[in-house]
Amino acid sequence: MLNKYLYIMMIPVLVYYAIFHYAPMYGALIAFKEYSPMKGIIGSDWVGFKHFQDFFGSYYFWRILKNTIVISLYSLIFEFPAPIILALLINEVRSKAFKRVTQTITYMPYFISLVVICGIITDFTNAGGLINQLFTLLGYDGQAMLQKPDLFRPIYILSEIWQRIGWESIIYIAALMSIDQEQYEAARMDGASRWKQIVHITLPGILPTIAIMFILRMGSLLNVGFEKIILLYNPVTYETADVISSFVYRKGLLEFGWSYSSAVGLFNSVINLILLITANYASRKFNESSLW
Repeated sequence: MLNKYLYIMMIPVLVYYAIFHYAPMYGALIAFKEYSPMKGIIGSDWVGFKHFQDFFGSYYFWRILKNTIVISLYSLIFEFPAPIILALLINEVRSKAFKRVTQTITYMPYFISLVVICGIITDFTNAGGLINQLFTLLGYDGQAMLQKPDLFRPIYILSEIWQRIGWESIIYIAALMSIDQEQYEAARMDGASRWKQIVHITLPGILPTIAIMFILRMGSLLNVGFEKIILLYNPVTYETADVISSFVYRKGLLEFGWSYSSAVGLFNSVINLILLITANYASRKFNESSLW
C-alpha cells in the first residue's frame, strides 16, 4: 500500500474520535430514562419521551429557545463576517511590519483565559467601570450594564467579536495567500481599482473557504457557549441571557436533573444536525462547495 503511512497516522485521530465523541453517544439513553447513578444507565427505569414532553410544555421552553436563536443569529450576522472583513483589510495593507503588529494585537484576546475575559467585561461595564463612565458623559444613567436584560446580548456579541476576530481571520488570510497574484497584475493592467479587485478576484477566491466555514457555523448555530453566558449572566438577565446550554448546566449539574437536561441537550443536537445538513445541501447546490 502506497499510502500505508498516512493510514497509520490517521489511527490516533480515529481512536480519539471513537473514545471521546462516539462512545459517549451511548449516554444519550439517559434522556429516555429516569436516570439514577445507583442503578446506572441500563438499570434505570425507561420513561420514553416524558422528559421531552416536560421540556416542550414548560414555561422555559420558548424563552430559552428564543434567546438561543436570537443570540446565535446575532452572532451569525455580526461575528461571522468580522474576521473576513479583518482579513480583507490586512490583505490590503502594504507594510509588513504593520500587518504583523495588527495580527498580534487582534490574536491576543483569544489566548486570554475566558474567566479573565469575563472579569474584564464585568469590571468595564460596572457602575464605576471605564465604559460606563464614558457613557455617563453621554447621558447614560450609570447603572451596571450587565444588570440590564436589554444590554446583555449586545455586550455578549461585541465581546465575542473582540475575542475571536483575530484568531478566526487566520484561515481567511491563508486563503487570500493562495490566490494567484497574476490575476491582480492583469486586473491592474486593465485599470481595475483596488475595490474592483476585491470584488472580482479576492472575494471569489476565498468564497469556497467562506462557504465551508459557514456550513460549520450552521452546524453549531445553537451551541451558544454556556461558559461565557454563565460567567456573565445573573437571575436579573435570565429573560434575555438564558440559553439552552446554560439551562442544561443548571438543570443537570446544579439541580441534578440528569435525564431532563440530557433530553434538552439531545434536542439541541438534533436541531444542529438538521441545520448542518440543510446548510451543506444549500451550499453544494448554489456554490458547489460542501463538506460532503
